[in-house]
Amino acid sequence: MVRRLQCFTRVKKNKQKMIFWILLLFILTSSSSGSFVVNVTQSSYQAEENHNISLEWTFTTNTQRSTNVIHTLCQLFTDVRQSVLFHILDGVEVPESQDEQFAGRVQWDKDVLREGRLRLHVSRLRTADSGLYLCDVFTRYGANSRQCHLNVTAERDRPEPETQSATNPRRDPSPTESRAQPESRGRIGLYCVLGLTAAVLV
Repeated sequence: MVRRLQCFTRVKKNKQKMIFWILLLFILTSSSSGSFVVNVTQSSYQAEENHNISLEWTFTTNTQRSTNVIHTLCQLFTDVRQSVLFHILDGVEVPESQDEQFAGRVQWDKDVLREGRLRLHVSRLRTADSGLYLCDVFTRYGANSRQCHLNVTAERDRPEPETQSATNPRRDPSPTESRAQPESRGRIGLYCVLGLTAAVLV
């Protein structure tokens, strides 16, 4: 079991190194990185646990180039760890690079990629998803990156509505009942006095 874990760790590290060198090669071979711009539609996001959210980046497009040469690597940076959120290589998603934290929870819109938009949908948010999201975009006509911040708060405790007991329901007495209560008490007191008087006389 330990050997398998060590082997898996080595394979994952080798994949990350390979991704790094591929992306570095694109940066070095890009001829016009300065004119290539990557932006975020929103710099800061606020969401609640177990909800869904959409993160979006935009980048400079070149109509003379195909979207098949677009490479993206989106990662989450926290004080504790670094996780791969999403990875595209030659316009094709690479789920093997994705961290287990996001497995099965990230979807992307393929149709808008050709428009220069990378839109990611993250479902069933966790508090551990909070952090800095950095997305690097690499093309043959430029490369750049942009970051945004996401803060996921714990789900709020919702107090349950108060329910009245069926065996002992509480209700306000009607005006007739409120008047009847003092009258009945007065009659009981009168009967007690008459009874005591009759006993003394006897």
